[in-house]
Amino acid sequence: MAIREIIILPDKQLRLVSRPIETVTPEIRKLADDMFETMYDAPGIGLAGIQIAQPLRIVTMDLAKRDEEGELTPRPRVFINPEILSASEELSVYEEGCLSIPEYYEAVERPARVRVRFTDLDGKVQEEDAEGLFATCIQHEIDHLNGVLFVDHLSKLKRDRVMKKFTKAAKLAAR
Repeated sequence: MAIREIIILPDKQLRLVSRPIETVTPEIRKLADDMFETMYDAPGIGLAGIQIAQPLRIVTMDLAKRDEEGELTPRPRVFINPEILSASEELSVYEEGCLSIPEYYEAVERPARVRVRFTDLDGKVQEEDAEGLFATCIQHEIDHLNGVLFVDHLSKLKRDRVMKKFTKAAKLAAR
């Protein structure tokens, strides 16, 4: 396993539409392992392949749960070629952040519930209903696979402000 570099806004790769994965291979499993290590190191709860310059339709996620003793129980999940089959009309608002847009958080409105289809690491196609943080996170990560960032769900004024801030920071870092 290896920690990979996370691409940061305004990198144009974040706008690429990721390619489907045809077969779950040992290379895909290794990529998933690297993505988990990178995500945990960041730290974050979700990561799309494109965020580490791999334009493939793969997402890692860990929405750890606290048990009765207050201990965090890891819940690592891999979603290959995830797609939303249906979404509720009811909306919910969560404050979102993104490992590719560090230290910027904003309230985003999305469907409260979605049904998602994906392939697991065993190559089996699964369907699952998601709600709450799971629904928000899977929608956020599928957006990444389609070249969409959470700031695209904000007003033009807020989006322009954050784009300007990160473009300026990238120019300063390049000096």
